[in-house]
Amino acid sequence: MLHVVLIEPEIPPNTGNIGRLCLATGSVLHLVGPLGFSLDEKSLRRAGLDYWKDVELRLWDRFEDLEAEAGKAESSAEFYFLTTKTDYPYWNAKFTDGDYLVFGSETRGIPESLLKRHSENCLTIPQESGRSLNLATSVGIVLFEAVRQQNASF
Repeated sequence: MLHVVLIEPEIPPNTGNIGRLCLATGSVLHLVGPLGFSLDEKSLRRAGLDYWKDVELRLWDRFEDLEAEAGKAESSAEFYFLTTKTDYPYWNAKFTDGDYLVFGSETRGIPESLLKRHSENCLTIPQESGRSLNLATSVGIVLFEAVRQQNASF
């Protein structure tokens, strides 16, 4: 099982689409606050997220809390940080079961302090210079590469 981590997501439809990707791949979705939207039933219904109840969702106040909890597990899982601030392409990573794919907010990305602390695990989606990809698109690209590498059959 893979883990998708969103740090301070801001746009509900992006998070909703990522939740759908997690459902499709059997992945866990971790949201690290503060969130830029409400997770109450009315807000989710308004965003058309009628499947949200089926998403395996874990909420965290701080990224460090998630790291600490993951560190308690007996596994070789890695945290991979997706950013435009590296040249190392995501397809060179060797993803394994239990890995965490970490994405930042739509407008700020992953905090610099995390990127510096985990510089050896920073990955990028190579693209023409200019604007970066939509968050949900980025998650889909990397998540399905990780699934492909595991030869998952659904």
